[in-house]
Amino acid sequence: MRRYIDLIEQTFDLPTEDFKVDQQGLYFHDVPLMDVIKEFGTPLKLTYLPKISENIQRAKQMFSQAIEKHNYQGNYQYCYCTKSSHFEFVLREALKNDIHLETSSTYDIQIIRKLYEQGKIDKNIRIVCNGFKRDLYKQYISEILNDGFRNCIPVLDNLGEINYYEEHVKGEYEVGIRVASDEEPRFELYTSRLGVRYSDIIEFYHEKIKNSRAKLKMLHIFVNQGISDSAYYWSELSRFVYKYCELKKICPELNSIDIGGGFPIKNSLWFTYDYAYMAEQIVANIKEICDENDVPVPDIYTEFGIYTVGESGAAIYSILDQKLQNDKELWYMIDGSFITQLPDIWGLNRKYIMLAVNNWENEYQKINLGGLTCDSMDYYNSEAHTNEVFLPKIKNGEQQYIGFFHTGAYQEAIGGYGGIQHCLIPAPKHVVINKKSDGTFDYQLFAREQDSEAMMKLLGY
Repeated sequence: MRRYIDLIEQTFDLPTEDFKVDQQGLYFHDVPLMDVIKEFGTPLKLTYLPKISENIQRAKQMFSQAIEKHNYQGNYQYCYCTKSSHFEFVLREALKNDIHLETSSTYDIQIIRKLYEQGKIDKNIRIVCNGFKRDLYKQYISEILNDGFRNCIPVLDNLGEINYYEEHVKGEYEVGIRVASDEEPRFELYTSRLGVRYSDIIEFYHEKIKNSRAKLKMLHIFVNQGISDSAYYWSELSRFVYKYCELKKICPELNSIDIGGGFPIKNSLWFTYDYAYMAEQIVANIKEICDENDVPVPDIYTEFGIYTVGESGAAIYSILDQKLQNDKELWYMIDGSFITQLPDIWGLNRKYIMLAVNNWENEYQKINLGGLTCDSMDYYNSEAHTNEVFLPKIKNGEQQYIGFFHTGAYQEAIGGYGGIQHCLIPAPKHVVINKKSDGTFDYQLFAREQDSEAMMKLLGY
């Protein structure tokens, strides 16, 4: 018999740091998923909080070791990119790890206010304010600067943004400049829509910043492809550091570079990525270019979002029924929707780790997964390592559960959490899991499944 457990163990090295399986079914970060399902049912989203701290500490340690190895005289600062997941429980966990925050739009600043009111941050925290800013965003930034958050640093995205701060911020304040990187050659557009062109930066500094109350402290870049060991990435990073060196020679107070986010997460059990090597090469490249240009090395900031929170999340579903279509397509229908609940699958063709939660001793078969909406694109039929999907055969009377893993970043925000979604598919319940000192788990129901009354109110009925 071709058992599902044999297929997985022959294809991947199991157990991994994230997954193991026994007679009780699948475990995610040692959490027994069948126990969670029995208590809360499906569909459900879950967040395992300790994974957030684990990834933050791993990155901080890797950059610290790289700095020590290369005798790098600058510091490393970890920022969490709040847009990856704005939930309070995510910020609460992340802030346990002595980090800073990066914002991207107006209402992020209200989150900063609330965190301060709750005593989770103080006014010394570094807040890196990114994005193309409407007046209300600039107003909120100016207000928290005037209220004593003097380590808040608006990163100028265009040549006119500084005019607002000059008019509304009291006293001296710090700013950064976002550099418009070139996109990867295969991208539809050549240059990022965000940031200031390389050719404008020196003139911009002389004309708008040098004689203002602003002190230029940071140069910022984000490579949309992410941090990868590719000629394209190293070329963009080197070009950026050379610009830092050029600017540092005329702007002594410049002391930091922000290389944005981009550490990837595992989208397959075959995933390989040498995080420590990449951290070391980033530090080594920056130091080499700065030494070559005889300028002091900068402090290094990163803004890891997906890396911080992605691997903490999962979505768990039941198989409602199976349908044989056209005599060749076997469909397992889930009690949720890919379009509304895991929108990156639909919009970006993103792949996640997908595994059966139970019935690992059953035979396996090739299937297609279908969602509940009436849209023909609400399906999942291939994985990162193969163009097929396999799951256990469902015997009479059995219930099959499946999980999509490392889904903790962006999905709720893009899907429109708590709002109106395609075909009025409700947002699933959300369970937050922590680990207690005795090694057992604490399950907290953060949100119940969205009900019809909430939807009718939003629609005006």
